Amino acid sequence: MADAPMADAQPTPTADGVGADAQATPTADGVGVASPTAGGLLDVLGVAAVVLDAEGRITLWSPQADRLFGYTAPEALGRHAAQLLVDEPHRDEVLGLFAQVLTGGGAWAGSFPVRHRDGRTVMVEFRNMRLDAGHGRQYALGLASERDTLRRVERDLALSLRLVDQSPIGLAVFDTDLRYVLVNPALERINGMSAGHHLGQRIGEILPSLDTEALETRMRTVLKTGVPLLDQFTTGRTAADTETEGEHAWLVSFYRLEDQAAQVIGVAVSVVDVTEQHRTAVSAAHARRRLSLIADASVRIGTTLDLDITARELADVAVPEVADIAAVDVLDTILTGVRPGEDAEVGALRFRALAVKAAYRSPAEEAADPVGAVAMYGPARLVSRCALTGRPVLVPRVRPEDLPRIARDPDSARLLGEAGVHSYLAVPLIARGQVLGALDLKRARNPVPFGQDDVLLASELAAHAAVSIDNARWFQRQRHAALALQRHLLPQHPPAAPGLDIAYRYQPAGAADETGGDWFDVISLSGDRTALVVGDVMGSGINAAATMGQLRATARALGRLDLEPATVLTHLDAATADLGESIATCVYAVYDPHTRQCLISTAGHLPPVHLREGRHPRLLRLTTAVPLGVGGIPFSTTALVLDPGDELILYTDGLIETRDTDIDTRLLILTDLLAGPHHPIEETCDLLLSALRRPDTHDDVALLIARALPS
Repeated sequence: MADAPMADAQPTPTADGVGADAQATPTADGVGVASPTAGGLLDVLGVAAVVLDAEGRITLWSPQADRLFGYTAPEALGRHAAQLLVDEPHRDEVLGLFAQVLTGGGAWAGSFPVRHRDGRTVMVEFRNMRLDAGHGRQYALGLASERDTLRRVERDLALSLRLVDQSPIGLAVFDTDLRYVLVNPALERINGMSAGHHLGQRIGEILPSLDTEALETRMRTVLKTGVPLLDQFTTGRTAADTETEGEHAWLVSFYRLEDQAAQVIGVAVSVVDVTEQHRTAVSAAHARRRLSLIADASVRIGTTLDLDITARELADVAVPEVADIAAVDVLDTILTGVRPGEDAEVGALRFRALAVKAAYRSPAEEAADPVGAVAMYGPARLVSRCALTGRPVLVPRVRPEDLPRIARDPDSARLLGEAGVHSYLAVPLIARGQVLGALDLKRARNPVPFGQDDVLLASELAAHAAVSIDNARWFQRQRHAALALQRHLLPQHPPAAPGLDIAYRYQPAGAADETGGDWFDVISLSGDRTALVVGDVMGSGINAAATMGQLRATARALGRLDLEPATVLTHLDAATADLGESIATCVYAVYDPHTRQCLISTAGHLPPVHLREGRHPRLLRLTTAVPLGVGGIPFSTTALVLDPGDELILYTDGLIETRDTDIDTRLLILTDLLAGPHHPIEETCDLLLSALRRPDTHDDVALLIARALPS
């Protein structure tokens, strides 16, 4: 350094008195470069620079010194600093410190009272050090700032650093290139790596499993607009997560950072871990879904007493809410009561497939047992284990070696593998303490393996469905028993009737309701006469069938006594009353082929149809009287002549009654159907049943047609 005074090196003041101060002017991408108009931390502190020569005279006076001490450079340069700035009581102390600095005693720092140009005392924080100018010349450099301002900045900085370091919230700062420049300990723990690994890296290099493209898009938006983005929900995994922990959830907020001159310097990001709240919310949502599904099942399962329909309803509820593929299998012994033979494998079970449902077309459908098929499975098969133990069988992650225990054969195991089945669950169908079968569930497209929550849900559905299946099973047995009894009680092969051609039909109820008490009969009487009977016992099931059998037997016995039809009904009325709270309707007709006279009586029954070629079919106007079992009302007999070719149609109400059409309209439809060309009476039976009988009717039908033959 030359021997010229230090004052010669003083910066040249600019018009605004700032001198050589510099700021950063942002470029197009927000990165700062040097600019003579910006401000920063040094400007906030107002750091003043003063240089003294060896005699203590001021040789350099910065513009900040003007603002701090009140003197301009012309007023200060060349004057003794101690005389200009220090009150008399402190002057000796200051001179001693000055000498200490110049003689190599080290730098000095501390607070000291300084006299301002306006006469007030200002507490100033000093940093003093010796400058060697060469050739043995020394100077003293003093850096000064107002103590209160410095303390405030120090407190703010200390508070900021403590908050950043000790905050439980993850905090990071990114520069304008979106690279990490600061990471606090909380974020280190969240991301599972140290701050050193973060610095200089982009977010995708630290958190590759997150949607980093979306995160960086948000940061660029904040950099551009300055509008914070708050509480952005994000899920994913970090290096801190273990295999079994599952995904975490965070609320991430973004803020733009600016310096004192409002220049953009980066983005601050806060990360709040809300995994527990998220998992709680997800669990609550799952619980609501389970409750909703169970409530839905209570409405959708068991709408009928049909076993197959009930099984399909269970499968429909389970797919796709619980599984991608569902199958309902029941033990065949539950349906038939027949036990496996002695040669059967110990522990083997015979299953009947009742329903299969898939959420989409899949090879897994082909792997399932076809509906209606019966198969024997040994105890090694998982569905057999489920039924044998009465406990759920869960395979959360299906391995290739598990498939043979799930599938019915090797080909089915291969199909399950092709379908991508990765999780399996079987739950027993238990009702009234008895295992009826199993609900078989598989997941393929649904990536989540079955867990304990699914076991509980599937068990709830199975328990509800099992009761309905058991009810349907018992009803089916009772219905089969009632139907068998009724068919046994009805005439199997009515005798030939002199002078008459006879056709008849009996059909049980088409809906899954109990069999009714409808009957018909053809009774041979003396003198070539024939009695024709059609009746209907009110009610259904075995009781109705048994009552029907008693009335039919009584009618046959009374008819063979050659009693008039009205007398027969009178005795039947008394017999019905003796059976308890039974009521029946009946029409009783006796035809004499020699006189062609037909005597008819009815007890509360629908009118027979008289069909004569060339005339429109007509409903016979008979004195209807009351049903059998009411008692106390006399019956009457009506005489009718049947010419050759005439037909008499007797039927029960199951043929024409419906819930949505009145009886008169249905009777009109019946006569209109009979108004066409005459058909063989067997064809007429089929015509009436196909045109009038509805498949879901809740009543059975007895139909009897008699055609008078020529003499």
